[in-house]
Amino acid sequence: MAEQVTLTTARLTLSAPDASDVDAIFEACQDPDIQYYTTVPSPYTRADAEGFVALVADWWEDGSEYVWALRAPEGFAGVIGLHKIADGASELGFWAAPGARGNGYMTEAAQAVLDFAFGPMRLERILWRAVVGNEGSARVAQKLGFQFEGIQRKGLPHHGVAGAHGRTDGWMAGLLNTDPRHPQLWGL
Repeated sequence: MAEQVTLTTARLTLSAPDASDVDAIFEACQDPDIQYYTTVPSPYTRADAEGFVALVADWWEDGSEYVWALRAPEGFAGVIGLHKIADGASELGFWAAPGARGNGYMTEAAQAVLDFAFGPMRLERILWRAVVGNEGSARVAQKLGFQFEGIQRKGLPHHGVAGAHGRTDGWMAGLLNTDPRHPQLWGL
């Protein structure tokens, strides 16, 4: 059983999403980009947000995934998590609420999560993947020092728009605990 951990940065508090975040998660997940570039259900309902919050609590309890809500001075700013934690590795995933984009919150939050992953968690590798074309997510990964490892053909599940399912090509990058964390240029 893993105890929930709160992380803090200069501008943010990262803590597990709870019932008080349901409305903000529901609202943010109405954004077409979140529905297109992530695997959230589409259409996204309030019940989906409630189920997500409950699922996050289960993940923390069994130690399989650690997920945090980003809490900025102006309120809820997004979600970030370490997914599929096993064998010294994990996958970093995140999305920003539309009103919180463009101010560096996600990069700041991800730096704190990586410090936690490579520090107290003692992980050796973090994977980042995104739907090809998700340039906002790619910019964050590049700023964090992830090294581009290629394109996975049909490598990601893709919900896209309401009722559309299937697989899509995905960018993939990795960061090792021994890698320098300075910005990378991938030339995408």
